[in-house]
Parts: sequence; structure tokens; C-alpha cells
Amino acid sequence: MTDAWLDAIRWTEDGLVPVVVQQRDSGKILMFAWMNRESLSLTVKEGYAVYWSRSRRKLWRKGEESGHRQKVIDLLLDCDEDVILLKIEQQGGIACHTGRESCFYRRLVDGQWQIAEPVLKDPETIYTKS
Repeated sequence: MTDAWLDAIRWTEDGLVPVVVQQRDSGKILMFAWMNRESLSLTVKEGYAVYWSRSRRKLWRKGEESGHRQKVIDLLLDCDEDVILLKIEQQGGIACHTGRESCFYRRLVDGQWQIAEPVLKDPETIYTKS
């Protein structure tokens, strides 16, 4: 398979595309991230999510430190060809670096952000220092 399919995507000026990540069986949105051509190509080739870290300016294999990898079940492109939806199986049940299932764990209630999801695992025990 060639990478010509990547040309159909409308990349940002920085060469990125936003990615919404959804748990396949529940439909729950777990996180938002960015991909570049290389990370999206690797995601398809390897079958596991590879993102582009804007802050670290490098490829980021989800779960490389925590073990909470994301097995890609389906990959969809939106109608404007500028957003990717990944339907995944989240290994370990934790997608967020805070130790929660989802990065979207705060809910606006009466003008204040309230925590709506518990920490499933202490982040200090999840991540290893290099």
C-alpha cells in the first residue's frame, strides 16, 4: 500500500491534522491529539496510535511509557478532509496522563469546572522516568 491516501488530507500550515480518539465499544471520546504524515502513516502500518507531540516536537507512540497503548480499529476522515477520527481499543482503560479513562474529565457546572471522572491509577505509578 502506498501513502498516496495521505494526499487527500487537508493538513494545517504546520503539516498537522487534528485527531479525535474514541473508544470503539462505548463511543466515549478519550482524547484529542495531532498527527503529521509520518505519525499517521506509522499508525496505519503498525496498527497502534502514533501521534505528533507539538510540545516535544517529536513522534509519540501512545503508551510507550505507560503501557496504555491504543489499538486502532477504524480510522475515518471527516467531510472537510481536515479531521481524523480514530476508533480504538484503549489498553489498560486509561487514556489520560492524569490516570483517568478520558482526558475530558472536567464538566462545567454553574460556571465552574468540576471533576467528573475519578483517577483510576496514580500517574506517579504509571510513568517511568528516562
